[in-house]
Amino acid sequence: MIIFPAIDLRHGRCVRLQQGDPNAETVYGDDPAAMARHWASHGAEWLHVVNLDGAFADDDRSARVLADSLSPELLASLPVNWRRLHEICRAVSIPVQFGGGMRRLDDVELALALGAQRVILGTVAVRNPRIVSQALERFGPERIVVGIDARDGWVATQGWTQTSGLNAVDLAQAMATAGVRRIVYTDIARDGMLTGVNVTATVALAEASGLAVIASGGVASLADIEALAAVSDHGIEGVIVGQALYAGRLDLRAALAVAAGG
Repeated sequence: MIIFPAIDLRHGRCVRLQQGDPNAETVYGDDPAAMARHWASHGAEWLHVVNLDGAFADDDRSARVLADSLSPELLASLPVNWRRLHEICRAVSIPVQFGGGMRRLDDVELALALGAQRVILGTVAVRNPRIVSQALERFGPERIVVGIDARDGWVATQGWTQTSGLNAVDLAQAMATAGVRRIVYTDIARDGMLTGVNVTATVALAEASGLAVIASGGVASLADIEALAAVSDHGIEGVIVGQALYAGRLDLRAALAVAAGG
């Protein structure tokens, strides 16, 4: 089982939100690349990076950069969180998965060009699932992850500010049919709250969809890692850990040791 330390970006800084609320923000640093190096030095094998400004539709992505044209001038023209992604990917040798406001194919292309190993598609999977199919065809299923963020089993979109009429299990099954291989499943009510991961719902989603699931939301202690590792053979591929690491409630090396057995 993989442990994904989270680096959430807002206005270029490392932050954590409670239940995705932009008014409940704690800033943990102004240098995301240094934070990435910190987690890598503690043994992290992957990083989970989120562009919160993109999720809330606050960034201007008018500047488009292709893989063969990453000049300093073009990089400088990008919104700050995209520049931070590039800095993070250059700072560490471990792979990065990146999400937040990824709603067009050129968003995916740009993120991959900046160094992300794979990209998470969330809102677009609900509003325009054809984009997911096109991304799978163009970039391959190992580069594309679908993010399913749910409140009481119902999918939320647009930085969790809107709740759709779509059930999380139905969406996961539709994505599996489209060719998706893995999803990130976030229990919004638990995210950033240190109340414990929703193991039951996460396993149920994995079993109902047949997809590899990366759990997210609510990890509070090593007990949560142990609980997920114990059911990893039910399709739980990994877990994203944020607040517990930043608040000193969970030691990354200890979590990695437990996860190695799951």
